Amino acid sequence: MRVSHQWLRELVSGPDGEGGLALAVDVLADRLSIAGFEVDALHDLSAQAAGVVVGRVMEREPHPDASKLSVCQVDVGAGEPLQIVCGAANVRAGIHVPVALVGATLPAVNLTIKPAELRGVASSGMICSLSELGLSASSEGIAILEELVDPLPSLGAAVGPCFGLDDQVLELAITANRPDGLSMQGIAREVAALSGGRTRFAPVPPATTAQPLEASAASQRAMEEGGLFSVTALDGLQVAPSPGWLQRRLEKAGIRPINNVVDITNLVMLETGQPLHAFDQERLAASAGGSLQPGKLGLRQGRPDETLTTLDGEERQLGSDSLVVTCADRPIALAGVMGGLEEAVQLDTTAIWLEAAVFAPQRVRLSARSAGLRTEASSRFEKGLPPEATLAAADRACALLAEIAGARVVGRWMHERPQQPQQPLHLRRDALHNLLGPVLIEGELQDLEDARIRGTLEAIGCVVSDQGEGWHVQVPPSRAIDLRREVDLIEEVARLVGYDHFACHLPDPIEPGGLNDAQAAERLLRRSLCAAGLQEACSFSLVPAGADRIPLANPLLADYGHLRDNLHEELLAAARRNLQSGLPGFWAFEIGQVFSSSRAASRSLLVGVFCGERRAERWSNSGKPQPLDYFQARGVLQQALTSLRLPLEDRVLADHPLLHPGRAAQLVLEGRPAGWFGQLHPQLAESWDLPEPTHLFELELEPLLAAATRRNRWQPRFKPFATVPASERDLALVVPRSTASGDLLQTIRKAGRPLLEHAELIDRYEGSQLEADRCSQAFRLRYRDPQRTLTEEAVEAAHAAVCAALERQFGATLR
Repeated sequence: MRVSHQWLRELVSGPDGEGGLALAVDVLADRLSIAGFEVDALHDLSAQAAGVVVGRVMEREPHPDASKLSVCQVDVGAGEPLQIVCGAANVRAGIHVPVALVGATLPAVNLTIKPAELRGVASSGMICSLSELGLSASSEGIAILEELVDPLPSLGAAVGPCFGLDDQVLELAITANRPDGLSMQGIAREVAALSGGRTRFAPVPPATTAQPLEASAASQRAMEEGGLFSVTALDGLQVAPSPGWLQRRLEKAGIRPINNVVDITNLVMLETGQPLHAFDQERLAASAGGSLQPGKLGLRQGRPDETLTTLDGEERQLGSDSLVVTCADRPIALAGVMGGLEEAVQLDTTAIWLEAAVFAPQRVRLSARSAGLRTEASSRFEKGLPPEATLAAADRACALLAEIAGARVVGRWMHERPQQPQQPLHLRRDALHNLLGPVLIEGELQDLEDARIRGTLEAIGCVVSDQGEGWHVQVPPSRAIDLRREVDLIEEVARLVGYDHFACHLPDPIEPGGLNDAQAAERLLRRSLCAAGLQEACSFSLVPAGADRIPLANPLLADYGHLRDNLHEELLAAARRNLQSGLPGFWAFEIGQVFSSSRAASRSLLVGVFCGERRAERWSNSGKPQPLDYFQARGVLQQALTSLRLPLEDRVLADHPLLHPGRAAQLVLEGRPAGWFGQLHPQLAESWDLPEPTHLFELELEPLLAAATRRNRWQPRFKPFATVPASERDLALVVPRSTASGDLLQTIRKAGRPLLEHAELIDRYEGSQLEADRCSQAFRLRYRDPQRTLTEEAVEAAHAAVCAALERQFGATLR
């Protein structure tokens, strides 16, 4: 939003209602930035015409050595006339012109004026065109002040004020919750509250009484979705170029002047924030078949076979996302975005229909995106507009059209949604003081005065009345979007008074912060995975459409319009990118949330991938690649999880669609499935262009952290070092091939109590020495009694109990 400082001074007076805005523009910029309207840039327009004065061409003679040049004698009101060589075809004696003196710099053309000699004739200065002053020009050649300025300034006077170049323009960044900031009146209220001044807006009487708009039922429903749709008929107008002050006001805001009718609608949009659109009545009647009635207007979604040529001359294909204004069911405008070219105001227009409406923000946003078009109007409708101010903006436009174009109001038709009266908000004095604290005034801490609170709220348009231990605050329609609760009013007071005016104090009592057990365990898990050689990845949570993915109601990009339902796809894609870039391997993990339409809530997952190799040297294998096999990859994961002391068990998993049917395991934690680990399915590895020994794992994060933070695991307990020797035994068993080593270990640990201290698998054998459906598994068992040295008989008794339990439960035999 580009804000003219001069225009702002017209809208804001001093505290007593007299004079203009007293704040210097740099001070104003600082206060607006602190209050939340960040000033992105400050443009000093006076620099565009510094050193350019009013001159009068006394004589004009042709150049003796160039047919297209003229030698002019120019009086600039300072002693002798200046001799200036000019190449413009419209220069002549007797006209007043802008003259850039020697030493002046024109930023618009990046030129510094110096004494020069053109084809043997000296020239001291330059006669300027409007474009050389940074202004838009309707004709070529130099600027002739008689045609542009009334009254003419005196010779030697600065030219800048004649064209509004004695102004500063602030470029503000407007946040989505402050649509009132896209209007000069909204900024004026803000500045009045910041400076202690008052706003002074011109009163606008109603132009006429509105009659009901008898549109179709479907159109009325679409109109009610936005809130209001109105059209005002005017005739007797004369289309012409706008007055200079109006053109300059639009140019400072970055809008190109068109004609007086269009420029007035743009001016009202800048002033009030309400976009308007004018349709040529005769062209509208022609598109409706010759007979034009207000009831023929409508509002609906576009159809796939429809097109609309918009004001920019582009033919646009409509669709179901396009909200269109229709006449006799024919699209005439892309609602809230841009009007149609065929019904646009032209130089021969004498009667118009002026549309003033409020469209649903989400509809306008979809329309603008589907058309690939974003305009000043759509940016305002997308943020939301109050229907209460729409007719006032139309009345303001009617008054200007009558004043500038000679228009006469014929009638008005309107359809609106029934409005519920807005209830006032109750602001408690104690709640405000308790939340904001005292202000620092002359070194003393004091509560904010009631008069300051009341004046601040009234400055932004609120109506404040005393009510018990506080106030009743009626919020103006322009601020109803963001001022909905008591705390919003308190924040508004703090923002406008200035956060830097409130005293700083620490919470009382001060409580130490820190991580809870789950957060600490998650950090430990991340560090352990990194220490095991994995890198942490962070992928985008928005993904393309999928079978079970939840769509966003209003995505920024169509390709990222759904919530992700897994983490492994992006990790596999990252692995492919890294390998294609020449890296030998990619080991990574990610902790994040996934979402599924079949589940009521999101889930937090730990997902990782082992692809290729991560080695510090290659001499030990003669430089040949040596990727991890299944057990090595599983060992790396187990190493990372050891820090959490989690008793994970592996169970056979043969039907997971992502994993190799013979090289996959379900990971069981405390008797419940917690995830899976395995080699990527060969077909998927081929489709992803990844090496076959690529391994994936996935674990549910919440049960993992819950188990890790149980008191018996999370709280470290001191255990004294053993002072007696241990006794080790190796146990080789012949069992069915389908028997899991984890099941055997569980039975061994249970049967060997209380002397069995440790048990682990050390060997597994399948071969010709055993039957086809049998295998040998060897375990190393360590026995110890912390109180005494074990005798051979005690060890043998415990060992025999283990063997008996294995034989009884699994049919195991000693090898």
